[in-house]
Amino acid sequence: MHMSEVFRAEVIRVLTVDDVRVEVPSGATVVAALVIAGKLRTRRSVTRQPRFALCGIGQCQECRVTIDGKPHQLACRTICKDGMVVVTGGRA
Repeated sequence: MHMSEVFRAEVIRVLTVDDVRVEVPSGATVVAALVIAGKLRTRRSVTRQPRFALCGIGQCQECRVTIDGKPHQLACRTICKDGMVVVTGGRA
């Protein structure tokens, strides 16, 4: 294998978002996985309005999801890992 091929090879991470299998490039955040999975709601407000990531730096807290059973994790600040299970609160 030529060295240029090594740098072009992309490591893929596989995780589950609301029971949907998702493949993302290594280094991608959970928000990226949510977009790829078509899950554009992370939770619902107290008035049942859908919410999704807004600021991208963890300040707004709109991207909170459950990751591997731990609630209130920030999807915008969490890097995807193989086998990760993400559950959003934005289900119907």
